[in-house]
Amino acid sequence: MNPLINKLKKYGPLSQEAEIAIAKRTKHLIKKKHEHLLKQGQTLSSYFLIEKGLIRGYFYSNHKEVNAWFGIENEVYASILPVYANLPSLENIQFLEDSIVYSIAVDDLNELYQLYPELNLIGRKIAEEVCMILEERINSLHTESATERYQWLISKYPYLLRRVSLGHIASYLGITQETLSRIRK
Repeated sequence: MNPLINKLKKYGPLSQEAEIAIAKRTKHLIKKKHEHLLKQGQTLSSYFLIEKGLIRGYFYSNHKEVNAWFGIENEVYASILPVYANLPSLENIQFLEDSIVYSIAVDDLNELYQLYPELNLIGRKIAEEVCMILEERINSLHTESATERYQWLISKYPYLLRRVSLGHIASYLGITQETLSRIRK
């Protein structure tokens, strides 16, 4: 079964016809570690789900990479500006492990929204979830200490510590590697 369809069904019911239509428009990609799915300035208007692997979203600030998020298996991801505004991305999306990805183009999805109205509810629920994640992240960066952010990360995603370099984790937390080492002690 297509894991993207399985994930979409967690947000709401899909008719058999809608599942078949989605399956026909879904692309299956195999990506290597360090490969990019998207680079700043590009427009990739697709939703994607990682069946196996790990990604990161990052920006450049003062010629340094700043990690904004990590993507794990069985979650739906997209770059917001290309998907919702058809604008070039401000972020980069890079694979941290060899990965298997399923994707669907926004143009295909918009066509399917017209044909299968139940997809509108699913799309709205995904957008709502993204908004909540973004608000929590913004709040965390502005109101929590580095130690609190680290404790949240290890309580919510303990396996990231085994799969992501400490440099990437420090960047995500908005601290130096030295500070992260002190917090970990």
